[in-house]
Amino acid sequence: MTPLQRYIAEEIAVDHVEGLLTRREAMRRLALLGVGTAAATALIAACSDRNPAQTPAGPTPTSGSTSSRPPGMANALSTEPITWQGPQGQLQAAWAQATNPKGGVLVIHENKGLTDWVRSVAGRLAGAGYSALAIDLLSEEGGTNSFQDPAQATAALAEIAPDRFTHDLNSGVAQLRLRVPGQKVAVVGFCFGGGLVWQLLASGALAVSAAVPFYGPLPDKPDFAGSKAAVLGIYGALDKRVTGSESAAKAALDRAGLINDLVVEPNADHAFFNDTGPRYNAAAAADAWRRLLEWFVRYLAGQ
Repeated sequence: MTPLQRYIAEEIAVDHVEGLLTRREAMRRLALLGVGTAAATALIAACSDRNPAQTPAGPTPTSGSTSSRPPGMANALSTEPITWQGPQGQLQAAWAQATNPKGGVLVIHENKGLTDWVRSVAGRLAGAGYSALAIDLLSEEGGTNSFQDPAQATAALAEIAPDRFTHDLNSGVAQLRLRVPGQKVAVVGFCFGGGLVWQLLASGALAVSAAVPFYGPLPDKPDFAGSKAAVLGIYGALDKRVTGSESAAKAALDRAGLINDLVVEPNADHAFFNDTGPRYNAAAAADAWRRLLEWFVRYLAGQ
């Protein structure tokens, strides 16, 4: 099992432990990953020991009040579907064109694939002045929309070789450079996508000037010496499974001589930025959005 596969399996187990999935549904999703009954039972027990049951973070805000809207949504622009030829076939993405772009941002989705929420993030970035491309890493499987069962989409992502992700992400960066010529490029990822931001940095990613992994799992023995990106890492204090790697991430970034700032949002759990999920934390999301935009002003918009 690769580190990302292990991460996905543990995420399913933790979701059950914290009351977000029934045991039956958790076992079904783990089975889709190829985790047998005995191994799934042991994994859930281990996660129960490490993650005592918690009450999920605050409720998803309603859309009726402007004050409760997710950060950046008020100025969000629309996205459009695009395709281009990638290393192993046609790649799909949602594209949001800023009016006067100050840079380009590659958005990497969670383990559910390219959802409407991820498209909204691209639209929010475009509204803030950064043309954004939200790539669909299930493109070669027909795209996220070809999976009626979100758990099947997650299982399909778990089967993909890490190298393919890196090649497709680099192709996304190249596509951004074509669409925002003369501008710097950043990469942002969430959960599973945050882990892929770390993976991309470890692969080199010389064309990436800034990176913002949101609560992403750190690769084993990370080495970022080949990268030049300024890295803003975002974590949640309650997300002990991922936030526990924050000190190792800091050490690896410092060894590579990369500009970095790792922020742990208080009282925030895993996936706190996703306003469609049960762990959404409006205060932490607003603070993280502010920090992200300030980071981009310093390391993306500047020439």
